[in-house]
Amino acid sequence: MKKKQVFRLPVTILRGGTSKGVFILEEDLPENREEWDEILLRLMGSPDKKQIDGLGGAQSVTSKIAIIKKSEREDADVDYTFAQVAVDKPIVSYKGNCGNISSGVGPFSVEKGLVECREGITPVKIYNTNTDKLIISEVCTKEGAVQYSGNYSIAGVPGTASPVKLRFVQPSGTLGKGLLPTGNIIDRLHVPGFGEVQVSIVDAANPLVFVKAKDIGLTGKELPDDLNADLEKLALLEEIRGLAAEKLGLTDDYTKSAWETPGIPKMTYVAEADDYETSEGQRIQKGEIDLLSHMMSMQKTHPSYAMTGAMCTAAAAVVPGSIVNQVLPESINTQLIRIGHPAGVLECGVNYKDNGTVPDIEDTFGFRTANLLMEGIASVRI
Repeated sequence: MKKKQVFRLPVTILRGGTSKGVFILEEDLPENREEWDEILLRLMGSPDKKQIDGLGGAQSVTSKIAIIKKSEREDADVDYTFAQVAVDKPIVSYKGNCGNISSGVGPFSVEKGLVECREGITPVKIYNTNTDKLIISEVCTKEGAVQYSGNYSIAGVPGTASPVKLRFVQPSGTLGKGLLPTGNIIDRLHVPGFGEVQVSIVDAANPLVFVKAKDIGLTGKELPDDLNADLEKLALLEEIRGLAAEKLGLTDDYTKSAWETPGIPKMTYVAEADDYETSEGQRIQKGEIDLLSHMMSMQKTHPSYAMTGAMCTAAAAVVPGSIVNQVLPESINTQLIRIGHPAGVLECGVNYKDNGTVPDIEDTFGFRTANLLMEGIASVRI
């Protein structure tokens, strides 16, 4: 029997947006990246649906890791690698990025002295290795320290904090195939036992596959717990996502997508704006939002909305004829796109050049908050 070794790992736990993750300096991990997966799985307590023997919180949004180092690139301050650790499977996925966790990268970089702290706002240029994209984070700082307290609130997080602005620069084509990686605004997927479904596969910040809620028997008003209990609908959503993954060349067999590419593309269904209730019972009026949208995360319903998902949704909004574009009002302020999701409203925007067909997305942007929760040493038995 192999003798267990204890790996003592310095870690920081931050809430970033509506996610919570473990932040690690890359220098504290083994140089051999093949050793990372075992360490990260044990660190989070996976695979186990309760993650009782690790730092994970038994949901995909609390089973995330950010690995940071000072960048050698001229256009970046830090390099950031995102790892999604599956809760109930022995899988660590480095495909795609998490925008909510990205909002913690700036504060963490300032805390660790990787970026010089400025008075007022400290800009942090972040190179995301997963997507080969640049993110500019604006962190509130005062007297040489990150200012976490503030008056800004985001749906899905209690209380208020200082805002963190995130700007995703030239976000299109994380898969190297442009904003529309299939070359089509609309793709038609044949779902066995269900029929043909029209989707838009859009790649900005992360690749998403969009479908109209009404086309799959949903409304866009479903609560996460109710949808997660509907195994038939979960299976349908994963089938659609798997077929899109197969079309993108991420898997050769859509039925294996949950294992081979569980994090991307991200399944998203949308509907026209309407009155609805959030998971906490808050009533949102039709006039307060521009569309309803639900995202899936690791084959379950996202309890709120992924930041990279919002960035991709904003980009899809300005693609004429896309699924997202079809459910939006005819006249919309692209500097303030309001997404109604299970936890409330997320505001985002997009700057782009209209080329007549496929727009050139210059950047997408939005606001999150972050909070430092803990710094210490994790005891990882491997």
